[in-house]
Amino acid sequence: MKRILLGVSGGIAVYKSAELVRLLRKQGAEVQVVMTQSAMQFISPLTFQALSGNPVHTEFLDADVENAMGHISLARWADVLLIAPATANTIAKLAHGLADDLLSTLYLAATCPVFVAPAMNQAMWNKTVTQENVETLFRHGIQVIGPEQGDQACGETGYGRMTEPSAICTQLFALAEHETLEVKPYLAGHKVLISAGPTCEPLDPVRYLTNRSSGKMGYALAIAALNAGADVTLVSGPVALAAPVGVDLIKVTTAEQMYQAVMAKATSHSIYIGAAAVADYSPVLSQPEKIKKHDEQLTLVLQKTKDILADVAVLHDRPFTVGFAAETHDLENYARDKLSRKNVDMIAANWVGQEQGGFDSDQNALHVFWAGGDKILPMTDKAQLAEQLMALIAEYLKVV
Repeated sequence: MKRILLGVSGGIAVYKSAELVRLLRKQGAEVQVVMTQSAMQFISPLTFQALSGNPVHTEFLDADVENAMGHISLARWADVLLIAPATANTIAKLAHGLADDLLSTLYLAATCPVFVAPAMNQAMWNKTVTQENVETLFRHGIQVIGPEQGDQACGETGYGRMTEPSAICTQLFALAEHETLEVKPYLAGHKVLISAGPTCEPLDPVRYLTNRSSGKMGYALAIAALNAGADVTLVSGPVALAAPVGVDLIKVTTAEQMYQAVMAKATSHSIYIGAAAVADYSPVLSQPEKIKKHDEQLTLVLQKTKDILADVAVLHDRPFTVGFAAETHDLENYARDKLSRKNVDMIAANWVGQEQGGFDSDQNALHVFWAGGDKILPMTDKAQLAEQLMALIAEYLKVV
């Protein structure tokens, strides 16, 4: 049974942690809860005691524990330390090694994997010092889950919402295929280049050709590669997503800009994943002024864009190259044809235009093809799907 130590710091998202305990127990985990003094202002320890079936820990020095060293005993007990919600204050403490309460001391004493789920106002999350603190956590090997974008209790909208309990459970137990919940940096020493999102091809100063790609899959892959220990470069088209902390982000707009960015980085990386939905065609001429509505019909002359995936695959010192194929019909034949025609190592194909998965959705499924084999990754959260695809790539490369 997995032993999960849940740290709860003080914020309005504390109410989600109660549901988190219930879901963790439902997955067969044994849960003990540590609460900060601030957390107890929002919810009673009795709630967590009833849900976890264990006494709640709130005091640094516990006279009922032998030698009053409860923090050491708890740290050694846990298979995983999960802090949710993790406030800006708690994240700052962890980043700088402060230990002025039970939770922060437990973190320093813990030798198990550590996960944090940030929760705070969007302005606090976007503050430079907070982003620097989160980046420090990444460097220290802590895995960060979220935060998400949306409406906040303060009435504002933006990134800072704590990830939903079900999604936190999904990411935790994505690693549960192994006997222990252990973070294995199986891509340590590898440099992974990922392209994500759509491209926008301008027709005039106000109009452009694009597609429905949200970038969610590519960004999830960047996080999965980071969690696997890789150095990650993310070339991103225009998306409404916060850049994963810890990646080298290169923002582009057009297919030509994405081509130049990827080709400049490809040979210095060991893996390239082309998850972007790059425009196949762009206007021959982009009008310098807004096109006025005069005629009943308008003819656009388009030209093929450069094939990023194929050109990476023919480089002399090329990386292991993975392409994506989004199809509305005959998925397997199109995917196998793309694998052969573009001379790539692996194709991850997915359906679009259906009820589940695809563009904009938080879920997806993949059918992955390579020379001599294939594997279906069933419909699931894109974060978990990204972990599965990265593990499959690593297995193929025999680095696991």
